[in-house]
Amino acid sequence: MPTLPWTIPNPPPAHGTAYVMASRFEVRSAKDVPRFFLRSLSAWRQVRTAPGAYGASLVAQPLKRVFYTLSAWEDRDALYAYARTEPHRGIMTSLRPTMSASTFTFWQADTEHLPITWHDAKQRLTDQTRNDTADGTATS
Repeated sequence: MPTLPWTIPNPPPAHGTAYVMASRFEVRSAKDVPRFFLRSLSAWRQVRTAPGAYGASLVAQPLKRVFYTLSAWEDRDALYAYARTEPHRGIMTSLRPTMSASTFTFWQADTEHLPITWHDAKQRLTDQTRNDTADGTATS
């Protein structure tokens, strides 16, 4: 399945910082994949109009039951406001039982380095999973 390309809802300032989030979700079974994918498209539509969103992308690997998100925000408050707003809030709640694992990582980046590459995001997610496993906070 193709990657939904980096979309820029609100152009970032030329010189500034962005609050970046990458996530990896794995659903429990193949039967959960269509539901997760359809719900993620609703969240994708929402992020495209979200205040403070500088950019976002999505990778779906349905045969592996894995989904990745990558987004950049004006600040942490903008990201959290998006997460608390419908439909995203309801999506998170309704999909929680279908998750077998999820990983989140956050960092700041200069806006001139946007969009963040998927290589960088996936490496940070791998590092976060390793750190979570080492300190006992991994979600599985």
